Amino acid sequence: MFDYTLLHWATFGSAAILLNLSPGPDMAFILGQTATGGQRAGFAAMFGVWTGAFLHVLMAAAGLSAVAFSVVKWIGAAYLIWLGIKMLTSAGGALAADTPPSPQASWKTFRQGMLVSALNPKVAIFFLAFLPQFVVAGAGPMSAQLFLHGALIIAIAALIEPPLVIAGARLATALRYNRRLAAWLDRGLGGLFVGLGVRLALSER
Repeated sequence: MFDYTLLHWATFGSAAILLNLSPGPDMAFILGQTATGGQRAGFAAMFGVWTGAFLHVLMAAAGLSAVAFSVVKWIGAAYLIWLGIKMLTSAGGALAADTPPSPQASWKTFRQGMLVSALNPKVAIFFLAFLPQFVVAGAGPMSAQLFLHGALIIAIAALIEPPLVIAGARLATALRYNRRLAAWLDRGLGGLFVGLGVRLALSER
């Protein structure tokens, strides 16, 4: 079971690394929360995004991803736009406090990260199109192979994203006493999320 060639793993590993480095709502949310809330907020967002992605892995393994796009498209678009509007109207307020985020704030960021990923039907469609390419006949049940490769994508994210959060936390420290720059950061991230939400609402598949 799970008998793959070295070429298989090299191809999958390269694709998974490129996937995790590509820009999108998940990465934008993680880096945005890190820049505005520091390392603790960044890690909370990161764990939330991983949780949402894992839900998509489970759906792909169960063969349910095909219906995800039509089910959550409008909810996901509305949620991204709502997050963007909140950032646009915060005017750098996230950096006003000198104290680190409270556990309640971290839990809220975690939930938001999970929803950003879970309500992104593009992620579901991606897993549906991407993971089956690495299913090998005779290597094990298809659902088990889909689950394995999906879980490994998240594991690779665990190697790539924490250093980005740590580096972004340094930016948060630099921004903490620069309200003008912080406000522009919030506006930029807010505009990005509104744009992503509108693009999702207008997309087909």
